[in-house]
Order: sequence, then C-alpha cells, then structure tokens
Amino acid sequence: MPKPRFAAKSESAVLGIDVAKHSVVLYDSLSRQSRRIDNRPEALIKALGAYRDYVLAVCETTGGYERAVCEAACQVGLPIHRAHASRVKAYIASHGQGAKTDAIDAYWLARYGQARGSCLSHWQPPDPCTEALSDFIRYRHNLIDQRTRAKNQLKAPNSGTIAGFLTEQIRFLNQQILDLEIEIQAHMEQHAQLQKRANVLTTIHGLGPVTRNTLLALLPELGQLSAKQASSLSGLAPHANDSGQRRGYRNMIGGRTGLRPVLFMAALSAARYNPKLKPFYQRLILRGKPKRLALAAVARKLVVMANAELKNYALELT
Repeated sequence: MPKPRFAAKSESAVLGIDVAKHSVVLYDSLSRQSRRIDNRPEALIKALGAYRDYVLAVCETTGGYERAVCEAACQVGLPIHRAHASRVKAYIASHGQGAKTDAIDAYWLARYGQARGSCLSHWQPPDPCTEALSDFIRYRHNLIDQRTRAKNQLKAPNSGTIAGFLTEQIRFLNQQILDLEIEIQAHMEQHAQLQKRANVLTTIHGLGPVTRNTLLALLPELGQLSAKQASSLSGLAPHANDSGQRRGYRNMIGGRTGLRPVLFMAALSAARYNPKLKPFYQRLILRGKPKRLALAAVARKLVVMANAELKNYALELT
C-alpha cells in the first residue's frame, strides 16, 4: 500500500484499527482504503510508521489483543486512543448502521475519532510495577468471586452429593488467596515508590491493606485528580436522573471495575472507627438517609481523602 498522501496533520487524518487475535484491519480516513496486517509487533510497527503524521489512531478494547497495537503506535509516535466498545457501538447505532465486518468496524472507529478526537485521551504505556500489581489485584478478585460462588453452592439445598468437591475447592481457593496476598506484599516491598504511596494512605482510618493496594492498582491516577474525578472513576459519583418536575433517584454508575465493592467494605470500617467519618455517617442516618446511601457517601469521602493525601505527598516531593 502506498504511503499516505498528506504528511501534514489535519483533523480528518485519523486511522481506524479493528483488532482481532491474529490480525488487525487498518482504515485510512484520507485514502479511504483498508488493509489487513498481522497482529505482531514487527508488522504493526512497520505498518503504523507510515501514519506517524496522522492526528490520531483509534482502536477498541479487545481482551488485551489491542496492547501490541497501542505499543507499536507509541513507538512510532502516533497518538492512539483505546475506545470503550459500548461507546463506539452507541455512536454507530446513532447513525442507524447495523452492518458489521472488520473493515466496516475499522471505518467507524476512524469516524468516531474524527467526531470525538478533541476530547479523547491518548493511551500511554502503564508503569510496569503498577500494572503487575493490577494483575495481582484483579486475579485476587477473581479468586474471591470463585470462592463466594462455591460457598453459596455448598449452602444450597441438595448439595450433599458434591459437598466434598466444593469443600476441597474452597480449601484450595483459600490457599491460593493466601499465597497471592503474600506475593502482593512482596511486590510492594520490592518497589519503594508503591510502598511509599501505600504508607501515605495508612493515615486514613478505614483503608486497610487490601483497599490501599486496590486503589493504587486500579486507580493509579490518584493524587493527580480533582475530587469529582476521583469520585467518578471509583464509581461513587451520583448521576442526576431528572425530567421536567420529576426528580429521580441518583444512581452510581460507571467507574473502574472492582473498586466500588472494596470501597464499600472500607466504608463499613470507616463509619465505625474513622474519627472524621463516623460523625458524618451518623449525621446522615439521623437525617433519615438509607444506610446504603450513607455508606456510599462515606466511601466517596474516603476516595477524596486518599486523593488529597497523595496529592500533598507529591507536592512535598517537588
């Protein structure tokens, strides 16, 4: 395929990239041509190098298979946005389109980048030690979910025929979780910066080791955010649901997967023992607020406090 015709950047110079396990399809918004290449680092670097002067490339999250594309784009100097699949699908649906092929998907990703490019964040390679901690934390969540399902199944009626298998599974999962927690602690001790950030959070009553590590792993931006951004990313921001004279219930939606349940557990502790948040929780209850709503407010306060503490710590280092 010939090199793009335009070297200078323009808002229309966007590359759409549909990612699969073994290959990717590139759609060039300037030449209006698409082509398929192997999803291998060397092939991607060679192909994306021709588009280094484009304003943006857009791909979807595809179970991790997009990682090589993002890394190749960064290596050649091409800004790339990793789009949320549901947002792209909603954008396509808003145009009344339903046909789907790899080439069509790549075309719509390019269109999405042209329409939303000015407000799309650019993917950056994550810090390796934080990414490893994130892998540990997410796997721990997975193990706990498996253990919860096994315990519930063991308590269910007529589980006697498989009770032995379930008991053995629970024992195995308990050991796996214990081993993983030891590995997480060793990882924290090996990386001084992570450990120092965790130590900063120990000043907040209610944030135990599990919550601290989860925040550092799944919300690494903590300390660089506003209070509203921290609440939103943690999935604890109430969203308006009003229409006309109706004032609907404010739901907490979105946020990073895995954060909200851990923060609710931390809020249970903070509502009892945190000297600042205990009276705050009690005031909400006395005003007739439901306990779940009051706990959500405590969890939101915890995230805001953690963000402020890490922000102050970063200022002290400068």
